[in-house]
Amino acid sequence: MGENNGLNQLSELNNAVHIIKNAILNSQERALGLVNQEQLALYYGIGRFISANTRNKNWGKGFIEALSEQLRKELPGLRGFSAPSLRKMRTFYEEWKSLSDISFVETNKLATNISNSFVETNELPIVHFKVGSDFPISAFMGIGFTHHYAIVSKVKDMEQRKFYIQFAFETKAKVDELERMINDDLYNHQGQLPNNFKKNIPDKLQAYRAISMFKDEYLLDFINVEELFVRDKDRDERLIEQGIIQNVKEFIMTFGKDFTFVGNQYHLEKYGVEEFPDLLFFNRELAALVCVELKDGPFKPGYLGQLAAYLRILDDDVRKPNENPSIGIILCKSANKKFVEYVIQDYDKPMGVATYKTSADMDERLKKLLPPVEELEKLL
Repeated sequence: MGENNGLNQLSELNNAVHIIKNAILNSQERALGLVNQEQLALYYGIGRFISANTRNKNWGKGFIEALSEQLRKELPGLRGFSAPSLRKMRTFYEEWKSLSDISFVETNKLATNISNSFVETNELPIVHFKVGSDFPISAFMGIGFTHHYAIVSKVKDMEQRKFYIQFAFETKAKVDELERMINDDLYNHQGQLPNNFKKNIPDKLQAYRAISMFKDEYLLDFINVEELFVRDKDRDERLIEQGIIQNVKEFIMTFGKDFTFVGNQYHLEKYGVEEFPDLLFFNRELAALVCVELKDGPFKPGYLGQLAAYLRILDDDVRKPNENPSIGIILCKSANKKFVEYVIQDYDKPMGVATYKTSADMDERLKKLLPPVEELEKLL
């Protein structure tokens, strides 16, 4: 009886610790959020003040450097107010000031004339953010100033800015990761490859990495097309596979960076049933196995079930403890994206469907414009 009481007490203790710990963490997160909002409002106001005085040439050359130096003298230990930082605050304000014209951003002292508020009285307004229903205000106030500057300095389109603000907020991505995703054009990658990554990869940042990693179509121009299309689907798929194996370096360069080749017709066995996925890779960026199934012909829903089975076995028997869940890609000749997106959501393994083309798919008119192979060889 005493042993049972001890176990009950231990269970109660663990439960109480869990509840209080979560309450503390949530409280700390809310407090940090409030601090971040105050900081953004301050930087926006300072940026507006600096903009008003520099753009009208009220301040001469070198004034911002002198201002920063004097601030450091009067507030010893002050950080974040160097001359470059002050210019970034000006950029932050100037890049978002247009929102005030459509009631996205308002202040309590600037309803009439900027010069009356800033230049003559030298008072910084208290900034209040008031936004429309389609603006991600929680995300806007929930990311740091350095994230904001990365976005406004690299992204000019408003819809893309809102997307990257939401991305940074949801994934808690570091600034360098955010910049990498912007440089990789994540915004325009979403919706290209039909996939269920967001649904089935718990780590939001990892899900977005996977989305940016894969294209929706690949050109396998190194395949010997003269041997294809002999009305034997299995043979055609094997020829494509062998062409990829023989040109695995070119395939990896086509497929993306950080891929390493593990094997083809990779042997899996579970409960006496053997399976042989076509191609198996490991991606260092995703820290995950990537299983690629080749299909000669249009996409069929049954391919997803087959791939899901491969991923289940890979995760149970092949994946190492430090690796992320395996990802599957079906590479087929053609696919109706809307249909793929519709059926793929019922699967709980991260999968995507891409298509491929060979040089045989090139427009015959384009081929006629190219010089014969013999002439190209002579030129080389």
